[in-house]
Amino acid sequence: MQFLLNVSIAATFLVGGFVSAADYQEAAALFRQGDYYASLAIAEAEVERGVWNERWPRLLIECQLTMGRYADAQRTYEAAIERYSSSIPLRLMGGEVYRFNNQPARAEKELEMIMEIVRRSPWRYSDKENLIAIGRYFLQQGEDAKQVLELFFDRARNTNSTYVDAFIATGELALLKNDFALAAKELDQAAKLDPDDPRIAFLQAEAWQSSDSEKAAAMLQRALQLNPNHVDSLLSLAEQAIDAEQFDDAEQKLTQALSINPYHPEAWAYHAVIAHLQGHFEAERMLRKAALSKWESNPNVDHWIGNKLSRHYRFAEAAEYQRRALRKREDFVDAKFQLAQDLLRIGQDEAGWQLADEVFAQDQYNVVAHNLVQLHDSIKAFATLEAPGFLIRMDAREARIYGAEVVALLTEARQTLTEKYDIELEEPTIVEIFPQQKDFAIRTFGLPGGDGFLGVCFGRLITANSPASQSQTPANWKAVLWHEFCHVVTLQKTKNRMPRWLSEGISVYEELQRDKTWGQSMSPTYRGMLLGDSFTPLSELSSAFMRPKSALHLQFAYYESSLAVAFLVEKHGLDVLKKILADLAIGMSMNEALERYIGSLEVIDQQFADYAHEMANRYGKPEAWLRDEEPVVEVKPDDPFAQILAPSPTPFDQQIQLASEAIRERNWEQAIEGLESVAAWFDDETVPIQVLSMQARVYREQQADEQERAVLKRIAERTSDAVDAYRRLIDLSKQAEQWDEVAKYAAQYSSVNPLHPDLQQTIAESADKLEQHEASARARQALLEMNPVDPAGLHFQLAQSLLAIDDQPAALRHVLLALEIAPRYRDAHRLLLRLTETSNQNDIQGE
Repeated sequence: MQFLLNVSIAATFLVGGFVSAADYQEAAALFRQGDYYASLAIAEAEVERGVWNERWPRLLIECQLTMGRYADAQRTYEAAIERYSSSIPLRLMGGEVYRFNNQPARAEKELEMIMEIVRRSPWRYSDKENLIAIGRYFLQQGEDAKQVLELFFDRARNTNSTYVDAFIATGELALLKNDFALAAKELDQAAKLDPDDPRIAFLQAEAWQSSDSEKAAAMLQRALQLNPNHVDSLLSLAEQAIDAEQFDDAEQKLTQALSINPYHPEAWAYHAVIAHLQGHFEAERMLRKAALSKWESNPNVDHWIGNKLSRHYRFAEAAEYQRRALRKREDFVDAKFQLAQDLLRIGQDEAGWQLADEVFAQDQYNVVAHNLVQLHDSIKAFATLEAPGFLIRMDAREARIYGAEVVALLTEARQTLTEKYDIELEEPTIVEIFPQQKDFAIRTFGLPGGDGFLGVCFGRLITANSPASQSQTPANWKAVLWHEFCHVVTLQKTKNRMPRWLSEGISVYEELQRDKTWGQSMSPTYRGMLLGDSFTPLSELSSAFMRPKSALHLQFAYYESSLAVAFLVEKHGLDVLKKILADLAIGMSMNEALERYIGSLEVIDQQFADYAHEMANRYGKPEAWLRDEEPVVEVKPDDPFAQILAPSPTPFDQQIQLASEAIRERNWEQAIEGLESVAAWFDDETVPIQVLSMQARVYREQQADEQERAVLKRIAERTSDAVDAYRRLIDLSKQAEQWDEVAKYAAQYSSVNPLHPDLQQTIAESADKLEQHEASARARQALLEMNPVDPAGLHFQLAQSLLAIDDQPAALRHVLLALEIAPRYRDAHRLLLRLTETSNQNDIQGE
């Protein structure tokens, strides 16, 4: 790396001569705008005229490469390099030219010449343009990215703080290493310096994609406004359409890209992905061959295909593609790391972690690799619970508190769902439960973030947040694990060949089959979305999961998908659903399977729309939803007349607003009167939870315990994560000494957060009252893991519970622990004496 330093600190020497500014700027502007033919014509004329400046042949080569005229690019390059033999930027282009003329050996030789040229006179190549070119060369050669950044890109920027290419090069490097924050910062600065470059807008979209999808979409649209033929942006839109399973839209964008460059390898690679996802495997083979037609040893083609298959949970196929990429280029770090992640997701942990370690050792600027290696050390400290069909890893302390419940629930899920969907799981399911949300995100997505995700299933692997990592809107961990294990069943039954909406829809549907408080149910908000613009046709449901407008829209996508599954089962039968899953497993597309058993997509979409709309219209009485005349003017969010033009509120909305105002003013009688009138619009089982919660609040303020308790019971009967309601019901039931009710609501609370010491104390107390000594012992064992204030007393109480279930050895152990902490503990001495006498009597009887 010392040589890199020598190059970076050499004296400035500007390469290239005078250029006709107006003509060159015009040609370059045409290229930026996507008028490649016009730009090529001007550049070609200037090159033929023999203008003494290397920028003309470089622009001509760029046009020819962009348009897929690779043979022309080679002729242009070979003529230009004769004249500009010492040009580093030109030599760098030469490597690409020869690769796409299927001459990889000549490409490598051309790149090797860069090192030779710079070695001979490094002082000549320290101007900003050459620093960027040499830095990109060293990155291609696998040099340390951080040193390239510091010694080349940073120095180029220091030479000229307004040199936009320095910011672009840094942004590209950061994107390559998944350092999205740095990429966004650098590219934002580049955009300020050069706001009309579509390349910058495209890269900004890439930088924002993982954190702000709306901003990313706006940047992509900006790129295409600046250049409607910007190939990278068209390919990005195609990728998004593939992810949303909108294959017709994807193929339209790919066709547009191929009209610009008929040999573009990435466009053909994505065509191959679509063919694979649709089960057209012979077409996939031919399309992959087309992608490699101009550069047979191009490792990126298999890497691209594998990446997209991985996004669709085809991890085994994706891993094989990454292996193909590595056979073409052994040191291809990106392929190696993607292979590591794919292996970790199909349960091949040893190989996956080893590859991740190798990648990090090779590329310490890879943010995702760094995160995974750090996480691996944490996972090593987890406890491992083994049960038939399962390998469960979780925090050791949490395993002692509720690990047995995890095992019992998953065992039940396995027995129920495998039998229901006619599948035998050959390999154990791996379940990893993380007490820190960031660790869950890193294991699942590679980077911190992923807020809102409770669990993810990859087919054989489940990752989940533990109750310790939940935010102020906690979830029922039992429902989450049931949901994710259902994914295990359906993904393995279909060999991961199922659309996202169907996978999520079945899992939410099966939550409700297991427990009516789990899953999602109709609400006033969902009713409005089903009857409005948010409703998505069944054949397009996967698109609802891609870049939703808000967290609410994402949740609605889950709800609508579960509704679609309910529609399929109720109208056509569970057997039809299972036949569809079986067809997906052999490679048939979802639309083909639907048409095979039900009818045309148009008919299916209409049937589902009728089903969903009928369900929405049955929710509540019609008078709850009547509006005044709807506005005919489209309302924009920033319109100053939005409040005037917006749809008038429904009577439901009005009454909720009036009740809320009455509660704020502490006018309890008016609030209850209004809420009762709202509740009268619904059946007892469908009164919105929002209304019940407001009623409970008012009754509590009025100290009307019985009325409050009745309303809270209705909430607890319909929701799985209403912790405030559970706590209050526990308190009210304790006051009434209704210990069976205390135990019931404590169990519901424990399904959300078993790590709360007050809850475990309540479970122990109610179990004692009900003489449920096993439950009492479990709760007190859990309390021992929670830093108890009185550990001696807790050991003594646990000893009593253990004695009640006739576990005398364990009881003796805990009473001795109590005495070790408090040697003068009289009750413990009495219990010890009793245990000793009992033991002696048993010994005598045994003799």
